[in-house]
Amino acid sequence: MSNGNTSLHVAVGYDTSKNQGFLKKLLEYIPEEKQTLLNVLNSDGSTLLHVAAIAGNTEAAELVTLIEVKKFVGPITSTQNNYADETPEMVFTREHVDLVIKGEKWMKATADSYTITAALIVTIVFAAAITVPGGNNQDTGIPIHNNNIAFTMFAVSDAISLFTAVTSLLLSLTILTTRFYEKDFLYRLPSRLIIGLAALFISTAAMIIAFGATLFLVFGHDNSWILIPIGVLTCLPITLFVTLQLPLIVDLTGATYGPSIFNKRKPDKCLF
Repeated sequence: MSNGNTSLHVAVGYDTSKNQGFLKKLLEYIPEEKQTLLNVLNSDGSTLLHVAAIAGNTEAAELVTLIEVKKFVGPITSTQNNYADETPEMVFTREHVDLVIKGEKWMKATADSYTITAALIVTIVFAAAITVPGGNNQDTGIPIHNNNIAFTMFAVSDAISLFTAVTSLLLSLTILTTRFYEKDFLYRLPSRLIIGLAALFISTAAMIIAFGATLFLVFGHDNSWILIPIGVLTCLPITLFVTLQLPLIVDLTGATYGPSIFNKRKPDKCLF
């Protein structure tokens, strides 16, 4: 092959988004001489990992490719230097500086918007918790509507909204204050973003339900028909939120926990 590349060098160096099946078969079904072929150097002194470090036109596949190929080679090959005295990870860092920069900007912008939203929800639902609809009994301090089902719905929804909003807020803050190492983008940061976004959705839905319960407590005693527009208006923002944000959650979940290039992914990385 040109430049001393074997068929494995060529397969790994090709755009991994287009040849995942072929690359998997090459690495899995080579007979006993597999280890020998995996450790062959090309004319630049590069192993398969060096080639994987600079391969791929699909950004999401590049880091995964390097890690997946690393599973097939020995520990010595994983840290072996090429003729330029660079390890595979050093080559990857040099060739893909923009990956970390662009990823950091997107993560920070997304987390920043979620932080503001979660903080607003915390403020609203906390204020609602200490100023319950209908007020309290002056003698006992117990809420006047304490035995009303709608009040129970309000209290539970308000509590859920507060706790999940705080969870989303804290996760967003951990994203904003992280050091953004390359490997963090594989599991840790996406996991925080997924959980934070899911918590924000639950918080938003619970807040809207609590608001609907409050409207019914105030106006619904003599006008039971008001339940219909309240129910419709409650479902509208929840449906809109799901429609706009669900694709992002699905994409993040699939990329983080879905099948990897070669097999079912087992994310054993910690969240923090």
